[in-house]
Order: sequence, then structure tokens, then C-alpha cells
Amino acid sequence: MKIVIPMVLLVVALAGCAHPAPTPARTDTPRAAPVVGGDRDAHGCIGSAGYQWCQRSQRCERPWELAQAQGLANSAEAIDAWCAAPATPARK
Repeated sequence: MKIVIPMVLLVVALAGCAHPAPTPARTDTPRAAPVVGGDRDAHGCIGSAGYQWCQRSQRCERPWELAQAQGLANSAEAIDAWCAAPATPARK
């Protein structure tokens, strides 16, 4: 009986040192967050930064800045009408 108790204690101690079972890989990993500014349109304009393509100026413009620079009403209709006009020669 004196030998059985130390033997049981030794087995219990060694069992505590055993490697745990491997954890299965997660299949519900979250998707990567979208990159800020990664929403460029066909012309390269970043919509989340307020830019939209203007055919007349041939560049990405922020409507409120364009309205101020060109003396237009700050409305979608005025900006769309101005940008729909034929392209002007390149700026110098």
C-alpha cells in the first residue's frame, strides 16, 4: 500500500504534464476591414472622400469645392449640369 500511493501520485503528476489536445482551426474568422480610400471608381475618384468624376474638367472633383471655385450653386443639379458640358482644354 505504501508503494501504491506514491505511484498514483506520480501518474497524476505526469498526466498533468501531457500535451493538451490540439484546438480545431476556426472557420468563422472575421473578414479584413475594408481599406480606407479603397473605393475608387472607374476614373480613380475616391467616393468616400467626396470626389466624383467631372467630364468637363477631366478630373476628380469635390462638388462643394467645384461650386465655390466656379461660382455655381452648391446643388447636385448645378454641379451635374456644369460637369456634363463638353471638356475644356487642359488647365495650365
